[in-house]
Amino acid sequence: QVQLVESGGGLVQAGDSLRLSCAVSGGTFNNYAIAWFRQAPGKEREFVSGFRKTAGWTFYADSVKGRFTISRDNAKNMVYLQMNSLKAEDTAIYYCAAGTPAQSAARRQNMYYYWGQGTQVTVGQ
Repeated sequence: QVQLVESGGGLVQAGDSLRLSCAVSGGTFNNYAIAWFRQAPGKEREFVSGFRKTAGWTFYADSVKGRFTISRDNAKNMVYLQMNSLKAEDTAIYYCAAGTPAQSAARRQNMYYYWGQGTQVTVGQ
């Protein structure tokens, strides 16, 4: 059973940066794709970024490309989401997820079996 715990959310101003962390435990880290999703108030949960090391892919949503960077620390079983130039529309609960999607399904949340509890990111004007 894989467990994921997010941290690092908070209240920031537009233009600021924030780094989210996801601690992964209970499974073989390299076996899984790890992704970040987010859900804004009144909206459906959406894909933000994800990677699968063994398959060699990394993807970003168009809305965050160039501003967000996903990375990993194998030694610590940690995944990070560095978020720069934050905008009000980035306000959401951010979730870390693990699964084994094929590259073509990387953005589909139903391909991810394990989810964290989420961390709130609020970006003020």
